[in-house]
Amino acid sequence: MGVKAQFVVPNENLITENIPQIPKGIEADVKKYTEARSAGFVAFHPTKKEIIMSTRFGNIAQLHYLSLPMGARKQISFFDEPLSNAVFNPKNPDEIFFTKDDGGNEFRQIFQYDLKTLKHKLLTDGKRSQNGNITFKKDGSGYFFTSTMRNGKDRDLYYVDIKQLDKPQLMLEVEGGGWGISSVSHDGNHLIVSNYVSVNESFIYQFDVQLKKLTPLTLLEDKGVVNSGGTFNKNKDGFWYITDKDFNFARLAYKNIKNNEVSFLSNLNWDVEQFEVSPNFDYIIYTTNEAGLSKMYHYDLKSKKTTSLNFLNNGLIGGFEIHNDNQTIGFSYSDAQSSSDIYSYDLKTKQLTKWTESELGGIQPTDIALPKLIEWPSFDGLKISGFYYPASKKFTGKRPVIINIHGGPEGQSFPNFIGASNYFTNELGVAIIYSNVRGSTGYGKEFVKLDNGFLRENSVKDIGALLDWIKTQPDLDADRIMVMGGSYGGYMTLAVSFHYADKIRCAVDIVGISNFVTFLKNTESYRRDLRRVEYGDERDPKMYEFLEKISPLNNVDKMSKPMFIIQGTNDPRVPVTEATQMRDKLKVKGNTVWYLEAKDEGHGFRKKANSDFQRLAMIMFMKEYLLN
Repeated sequence: MGVKAQFVVPNENLITENIPQIPKGIEADVKKYTEARSAGFVAFHPTKKEIIMSTRFGNIAQLHYLSLPMGARKQISFFDEPLSNAVFNPKNPDEIFFTKDDGGNEFRQIFQYDLKTLKHKLLTDGKRSQNGNITFKKDGSGYFFTSTMRNGKDRDLYYVDIKQLDKPQLMLEVEGGGWGISSVSHDGNHLIVSNYVSVNESFIYQFDVQLKKLTPLTLLEDKGVVNSGGTFNKNKDGFWYITDKDFNFARLAYKNIKNNEVSFLSNLNWDVEQFEVSPNFDYIIYTTNEAGLSKMYHYDLKSKKTTSLNFLNNGLIGGFEIHNDNQTIGFSYSDAQSSSDIYSYDLKTKQLTKWTESELGGIQPTDIALPKLIEWPSFDGLKISGFYYPASKKFTGKRPVIINIHGGPEGQSFPNFIGASNYFTNELGVAIIYSNVRGSTGYGKEFVKLDNGFLRENSVKDIGALLDWIKTQPDLDADRIMVMGGSYGGYMTLAVSFHYADKIRCAVDIVGISNFVTFLKNTESYRRDLRRVEYGDERDPKMYEFLEKISPLNNVDKMSKPMFIIQGTNDPRVPVTEATQMRDKLKVKGNTVWYLEAKDEGHGFRKKANSDFQRLAMIMFMKEYLLN
């Protein structure tokens, strides 16, 4: 018992291989960096100025009720899995509806939840189906949702009468896993639905509930155009949506359904990310992604005037909602110095109100690394950017570097609060670079396309150019570089590990793709065709040959540096076999490989106990192979 007490013991859900014993002292040193919390805006009460939010007070995030700004948070859900979304029944606010999966498997089921009794009821099949997009009629008489329950692959449209919750009605059968509900008309008779084909292409449709008829609202011949969102005007003869048609960035637009005329409400060289029309149809609120920072705008539908709501300028706005009072906006916000909190903004009084004050644990302002935008030329002259978090100034000499590559690949690294990773910069003296290689979103649709299909390895070369850039920096140690990433970033990590083995010290692969062919074969069926559009169709002989050629699993002979592989057993996106086959092949070759698997997780660790152990193990890995 005395020996055990000196070391951190992994919990019963963790499988570890080759990870050495972790001294309790390291856990104590790291603890102050791991207790930061965040608060996420979930929903406004339909009539009251009260909200549902999501935050963590234990191992996982749960739903909480907040009746006034800075008031006491009342926890209302108590599950073994995290919850971060819910919708009110608009006519019976004593009940909410939410989705929850099991162990990170992403087979989310819909539940009804009574806020008075705190009792919940499963409303979907409870099997290997994905259910979501809960969209209520305005009168609360029922809701629509999407589900793969018919065949596990196609995301069909269903309707549930509030008086018959256990009898979902199949409204529309579709083909593909990218279908979703954008909005419902005020009379409840029409829906705007979208079909996401890829990050480069999506279409919007109108669905007539009574006739069960689907009609395109955007041109099906518009290949390579992304159309998203969608809200009808009051008369249903037009709708607002987001599109990148005839432009490199996504703009807010309005389409007249009668004459098919399209007008644009924004013309920024940045993407419009989300929008919401006020309940009284007087204005639109929309947010943009401008160099990784969020901006919020007000568009007056009568005067057609746009106003920048610049009450918060240097951070990231999460989901937002306009209250039924037509003047209050609720949203989540974070910046580089703080985790996410909840705010509201009153359009009439122009008053910004903070609703939560999320604790940062023991992290002090002086402990926090602040990002700097950096740029470097790639092999073909293309400018690539990222965010550099320097090591604390208390460390002298050239500093070791972590290169962190985001997933997606249609994702983006933002200049946000890095939480527990401040331990790396402030206590270990390690700098971190979060890269946005080609294929990242936020820089226009042409940039997103630059890694598609046979261009896949050009994004790996962007990291090769970053390795060369690091050599030119007087504060950075090019001889001590660790590359890491999750999901597609995990593939990138593995690819860098064989293309540039001589330029890195070690690597951390988190839920990464090790072979594109086996990945496409084993990823869940509702995702397979969506991923083929991005990575290439392995059923085509030429593409099959290319994917096999570039897959890290087939290039293990070129890998020489220590590797740490981290995986969730229940991952539906990148199956656990992608991790185990890479681990096993590295072991056969005699490479140093550490392995961590969580039996109660999926595509990344969501439970604090698991992520805490992952972090401690990574610190041990860094001390052994990066810092020495």
